[in-house]
Amino acid sequence: MTGNQEYSGSIENQYLSLLDDILTNGYQSGDRTGTGTRKVFGRTLRADLTQGYPLLTTKSVHFPSVAHELIWFISGSTNIKYLHDRGITIWDEWADANGEVGRMYGVQWRHWVGPDGKETDQLQKAIDKIHSSPNDRRIIVSAWNPAEVDKMALPPCHALYQFDVQGERLSCAMFQRSIDTFLGLPFNIASYAALTKMIASLTDLTPHELILFLGNTHLYLNHLAQAKIQLERDSRPLPKLEIIHHRTKIDDFVFEDFRLLDYNPHPKIRAPISK
Repeated sequence: MTGNQEYSGSIENQYLSLLDDILTNGYQSGDRTGTGTRKVFGRTLRADLTQGYPLLTTKSVHFPSVAHELIWFISGSTNIKYLHDRGITIWDEWADANGEVGRMYGVQWRHWVGPDGKETDQLQKAIDKIHSSPNDRRIIVSAWNPAEVDKMALPPCHALYQFDVQGERLSCAMFQRSIDTFLGLPFNIASYAALTKMIASLTDLTPHELILFLGNTHLYLNHLAQAKIQLERDSRPLPKLEIIHHRTKIDDFVFEDFRLLDYNPHPKIRAPISK
């Protein structure tokens, strides 16, 4: 497989096909971390959100980490204290001694600073546009702010997302510049599916599709054995994700609003983080 070709089947089967594609067709490359990767460039995944919540089942993915990270992004905070207070350590590798990670992700979503010094809450503007102008083609949130990349502990990997309304259905497309396919991508799929569900709940719409456009899509060389283990496993039925409390503002969501049902994954496969 070459070029920007979509995979077929369920989102989990697409993900497994992507792992196999990288192992089979990937180009071995150096990288910033010094670990080395096998990579492909330009791939697409498409999840039908009406068929279940796309939390992978061929290995266990820790949903509380996904949900708490998303709530932290939405808060617009630069500090990981919220995560630490809840036992979530996934950002420890990038935070300084005071827990600061700089002006990344949620800060750009909620507090983008323009050249005139004014802040823009991109996420709230997107929600407002879904309400008032659902046919707008500019319902976009960007985390990639070139003027502030040097103020971020890690420049955003998932760099931009766009919402689209078709009647009563809400879809989300996300562009990701760099993809740690084994560790990071399962989180990204689950996170943007949850975000789409939250926005749909706020705007009285039904979640429809999540489309991920992937740039530098890689497996670290110390993840190859783990990917092969995962490829030996059969996928299981996807779980369901419910939002059990009606919220009217994006900032009102809390972890207890989520209910994950019927998640029966294979065991976790451990792999080291490359920083």
